Amino acid sequence: MDFGIFNIMQQRDRAKSARQVYQEAIEQTVVAEQLGFKKAWYAEHHFSNYSLCSSPLMMVGHMAGRTNTIRLGTAVVVAPLYNPARLLSEIGMADVMSEGRLELGIGQGYQGYETDRFGVDLNRSGEMTDEMLDLLELGISNRSFDYNGQHYTLPRSAVAVRPLQKDLPIWYAGSNPTHLRRMARKRHGYLISGVLGGVSRMLKSRQAFEQAAREEGQDPETIKIGIARMAFVTNKKSDALHFMSCALYQQRLSVSAKARREKMTDDYVMEEVPYADEPTLDAIERNLPVGSVDRCIENMVRTIRTLRPHHIMIQTQVGDMDHKKSLASMELWMSEVVPGIARELAKSNRETEAANVAQ
Repeated sequence: MDFGIFNIMQQRDRAKSARQVYQEAIEQTVVAEQLGFKKAWYAEHHFSNYSLCSSPLMMVGHMAGRTNTIRLGTAVVVAPLYNPARLLSEIGMADVMSEGRLELGIGQGYQGYETDRFGVDLNRSGEMTDEMLDLLELGISNRSFDYNGQHYTLPRSAVAVRPLQKDLPIWYAGSNPTHLRRMARKRHGYLISGVLGGVSRMLKSRQAFEQAAREEGQDPETIKIGIARMAFVTNKKSDALHFMSCALYQQRLSVSAKARREKMTDDYVMEEVPYADEPTLDAIERNLPVGSVDRCIENMVRTIRTLRPHHIMIQTQVGDMDHKKSLASMELWMSEVVPGIARELAKSNRETEAANVAQ
């Protein structure tokens, strides 16, 4: 199991320029590598301040030249928004530029406000993503190929720049049953976001993927699971409270976009609107690894024991959380939380072994 960071590049504070948002994301990736994080992931969104990252592959290409060892991932490429020929070419280019460090996350998207502006029917995004996955597998594994689908066609073609990695890591984020079975069949990874919920929410997603794996004749225990958690390590209650308010801010925007209730001001700024049955800050504090080192260790040990992930990405930068405080949280995560998690897991393993011997 390893740890990574996720950066959504949000702009809650309108006074913060896009340039500053990008520079902070760049610095967080550089620092993440220095601290020992194994992966850095970038979101994809369009036309709102929910995220200013419109091209995770472009971020991967840029960070390829700013880093040396950290793996660089897309979380996720929103497949229906792409021309397949261009996407294939950019995937190959990103993997070559990063010397084989690309982690390719794929999803079908959920924000109709975005898909409308690309001329894509959100109701057909699932089947479009399925065809895009066909094309990705053909383009990555074959020297030349053609394709004739309902949504995409491609005459006999050869991608000039193919990935360096023979087995390019592919991850899926979403809940489409057809996609889950496909990912399980192909033994690709599955990314699970807990959002503001507790372990039970993520466990349901894992169980759905396990069932898909069994239906495809695969051993669920051998397929990679990644989980995403908003996380913030701090001894200051005020900073923990502000982080949780930022986490709620992100979820409010996401819920508005998913329900097609988004309201825009100043052209692209999505208004923060409370939603029905949203969690209280107390509930968020119980669910997320936020607060002291000990609290974060306890939360993550419980999560790991339940979900048994292969990878955990944490998001310390959300809303208008102070950049320097996010960096400090990242440092505490790797210097104190991760070793603490390792100690607790090792302790529980020893206790289990002792109990088995006693029996």
